[in-house]
Amino acid sequence: MSTPRTQHAGRLFAHIAPEYERMGALLSFGQDARWRQFMVSRVNAIPGSWVLDVATGTGLVARELTRRRNVRVAGLDASEAMVRRGAEATRAAGLQDRVRFVLGRAEKLPFPDASFDSVTFTYLLRYVDDPAATMAEMARVLRPGGAMACVEFHVPRQPLWHMGWLLHTRFVMPLAGDAVSPAWGHTGRFLGSNISAFYRRYPLAEQVRWWQEAGLRRVRTRTMSLGAGLVMWAIKGNPAGGG
Repeated sequence: MSTPRTQHAGRLFAHIAPEYERMGALLSFGQDARWRQFMVSRVNAIPGSWVLDVATGTGLVARELTRRRNVRVAGLDASEAMVRRGAEATRAAGLQDRVRFVLGRAEKLPFPDASFDSVTFTYLLRYVDDPAATMAEMARVLRPGGAMACVEFHVPRQPLWHMGWLLHTRFVMPLAGDAVSPAWGHTGRFLGSNISAFYRRYPLAEQVRWWQEAGLRRVRTRTMSLGAGLVMWAIKGNPAGGG
């Protein structure tokens, strides 16, 4: 069922898909690629197995997974515009036989239990109404022993870096967005406050608890780029309660 939060996310991504990859690199000073690479390095799927990439967007993580881990990827996203753009980019990269795009929502995945060897997701939980339930749903389709990993923005804690982050997210990003399109101007103004509000409501310790309650064990976190990015990863325990 569509809600105001998911409707807003749908409108947001529908209008920024054409420039998504270029602007993501620009607004993160090129750091988003480092975050993706580190997240992919946490994936333990064996070559040839299937990985689910949730909120795949234009398929940046999906393509990284195929190149670095030699796996097959189902890339799922709720935005038709992003999926279409991702399919085009994947064909251009010659990886269309390794990545299959699926239109769907993370809150209700169209896959059987334990059907993937690993699950990844990127910039997702700020756009769903119930992050804990969404975590449980993604864990449902992960096989026991498989890895789950994600990339998300983070709020730097060190005062100097925090001040710089505020300057970047509240002033630089809106100005840069306005220079590209009205949709990117809106995105630039939205992101900083959205990230801050998410961490005020859901501190990192609570996010770790979502993973644990979903049956994930050995949850690890690493902040990146002076605290502006976050990678989390864990292993799904077996049903009997093993690690």
